[in-house]
Amino acid sequence: MQRPRVEGGEVMGNPREFQVEGVVIRKTRLGEADRIITLYTPTLGKIQGFAKSVRKPKSKLSGHLEMLAYSQVTLARGKNLDTIIGSQTINSFLPLRNDLDTASCGIYLAELLNLFTVEADRIDNQRLFQLLLSTLESLSRGSSGELCLRYFEVQLLGLTGYRPQLQVCTGCGKALKPTVNIFSPGAGGILCAGCAANKGLPYSVSVNCLKVFRFLQDCNIQTALRLKLSRGLGLELEKLIRSYCHFILEREVKSAAWLDSLK
Repeated sequence: MQRPRVEGGEVMGNPREFQVEGVVIRKTRLGEADRIITLYTPTLGKIQGFAKSVRKPKSKLSGHLEMLAYSQVTLARGKNLDTIIGSQTINSFLPLRNDLDTASCGIYLAELLNLFTVEADRIDNQRLFQLLLSTLESLSRGSSGELCLRYFEVQLLGLTGYRPQLQVCTGCGKALKPTVNIFSPGAGGILCAGCAANKGLPYSVSVNCLKVFRFLQDCNIQTALRLKLSRGLGLELEKLIRSYCHFILEREVKSAAWLDSLK
């Protein structure tokens, strides 16, 4: 029997079913045995599917729909919610499941992506998907969790339209001097000392931190992972990026507290 032709997320030949590749970024319990599975896909962005009886021990779907699993999923169209009727694992990222630190990093990436995206959005889904995939692959290979997270955060901000201005002062528009400046989440970037005066902003930015922040905006992940950050510089960068994400989302990222506890 000839298989239906897959094109742009559709299973050609059967309009009631479609097939996509995606990474599981959230699982929500529904009733005693079911779940709502949230996937991030390269063609459709963020989608949700109903996985019936997936929590039962004999479920054939459960192993392919684990958190952070990269799978090919077949869904049947529903009136309000599509139903997952088949799934096949492409990459389970098994090393992430065997180490608590890397698992926590992966969960944080998934939560952050989920919070920054909405279903049926019009952003660059392909690049966001590749960012998620390459970061999970790097974590699985044992790369620095800290660098993976900082790179993902900075790139995510850019791809979702929140890239902070780091080249010129967002107040006066003048080029920033190589001295301590101020990061303002509300202004969307860096303020020079003059524009930040008397505003009581708490986020000072050292010269080296600003250099690293800029570098992460425009490099690829392989280059980013070659960086060597001191503990102090890493904490400074983390504080700035988290403050900006919190300002945009108007909420805390729950898994960030888990990351902090593991430190």
